[in-house]
Amino acid sequence: MNNTAEALWRHAQATPGSVALRDDAGVSWTYRTLHDRVAALAASLREAGVRPGDRVLLVAPAVPEFAVAYYGIHAAGAIAVTANTMSTSHELHYIGQDAGVALVLGWNRIAPGPAETATRLDVPYWPIATGMPDLIAGSDPGRPHPTGADDTAVILYTSGTTGRPKGAQLTHGNLDSCAAMIRQAHEVTAADRCLSALPLFHVYGQACVMNTVIQAGAGLSLLPRFTPEGMLALLHRDEPTFMAGVPTMWNALLHAAAGQRPADFTGLRHAASGGASLPGEVMYAFQEHFGCAVLEGYGLTETTGAGTAHITGRPRRPGTVGAALPGCEITVRDDNDAELPNGEVGEIHISGPVVMKGYWNRPDATAEVLRDGRLRTGDLGAKDADGDLRIVGRKKELVIRGGYNVYPTEVEEVLYRHPDIVEAAVVGVPDDHYGEEVAAAIAVRDGAELTGDELRRWAKQRLSAYKVPHLIAIVDELPKGPTGKILKRAITPGLFEGRR
Repeated sequence: MNNTAEALWRHAQATPGSVALRDDAGVSWTYRTLHDRVAALAASLREAGVRPGDRVLLVAPAVPEFAVAYYGIHAAGAIAVTANTMSTSHELHYIGQDAGVALVLGWNRIAPGPAETATRLDVPYWPIATGMPDLIAGSDPGRPHPTGADDTAVILYTSGTTGRPKGAQLTHGNLDSCAAMIRQAHEVTAADRCLSALPLFHVYGQACVMNTVIQAGAGLSLLPRFTPEGMLALLHRDEPTFMAGVPTMWNALLHAAAGQRPADFTGLRHAASGGASLPGEVMYAFQEHFGCAVLEGYGLTETTGAGTAHITGRPRRPGTVGAALPGCEITVRDDNDAELPNGEVGEIHISGPVVMKGYWNRPDATAEVLRDGRLRTGDLGAKDADGDLRIVGRKKELVIRGGYNVYPTEVEEVLYRHPDIVEAAVVGVPDDHYGEEVAAAIAVRDGAELTGDELRRWAKQRLSAYKVPHLIAIVDELPKGPTGKILKRAITPGLFEGRR
């Protein structure tokens, strides 16, 4: 098994002049340039005393320098611990202390978190600047440190919705398998060009997008911070063959691209969507407007972001996230761990080479979610006869109103059909009579005037009475995480007070 950084050595020799990365300012990095900087950084890390298996905290946005640091850490045989650029010093200190990092690499425009963390941990701090001139002075780059498939490559800390965040250990084998699966499913080749505004510290942007593109020898255009206008500008400038994002991005692009037609996006083959369920209305509208298919997928940090996908050339079923990727197995099970027949809702389990090694220094937590090689995802879903998976929500987000199960995703799918709704999130709110009440937080398009009573009347024509949101909060914007995914845990019962 090769170190994931080996791909850069291969491409630098075979196609040195091919563009590997482009930033939002239009600066291009060839595979030769990327290789040389990665090799030099790896040498600098070795000379500074970083040893194979050491953990290095990396805090940087979606810029080419992230890739240099990430693969440089791997080439040195060390483990990259990637963290959200919006993390506070307190959060970074927890991650760094828990992982036992030997060094901190931080984007020089992020202040003061990474530097303060290094000081508190009493480890060196290396600021990352544009081009990384101060970090690539290593004298003997050599080749990447040899690694095994089960050697940890990266530790990604979960969001910590319950308890303290846990570090999911993803191996070089996990990363390689994820890239191979996605390349096969979406027919990604060295001739492709990808556009992404996803953060690279997150598993989706890091493993499913960046590492897949690099393993294929393709090109990747990076937008450090998503705006629909910025994404459209890069669509026209770089003419990608595919792009990757989350549903909120596709919805925002649809509104921003008014007046443009498929002929304006020649060559765009498909858009890969993940992070949350994609409403069917958005899928159809995007395909009509941009002239490309939206291929939805599903995975978790603990499965290297991979699990299922709408595969190129296979019929897509709106409301599903596709079938198991090649090499993965998806089963739906009840609370007693018995596999359920097609059509029945239960907890989704994933097995295959993308399933994590385990949580860093958390054997009990690892044992709770890993059983016989299967990961218990905590998500609820059902499979159809063709193997396509439908997600109905998180097990902990299931709303039980008066004894009836209400799956938030099903209600959200209907709400997104309303012409004035741009964002929607359905949650359960404690209720003395029903146990839980169905609540919906809604963001509407500019200029729209939608009331809760109007939305309830509209929803009653399309949903069973017990599924209709009886508590509705209309807000300017819903809270989102770093990938643009709506954060339901930030939608508290207080938002709906006085809105019955």
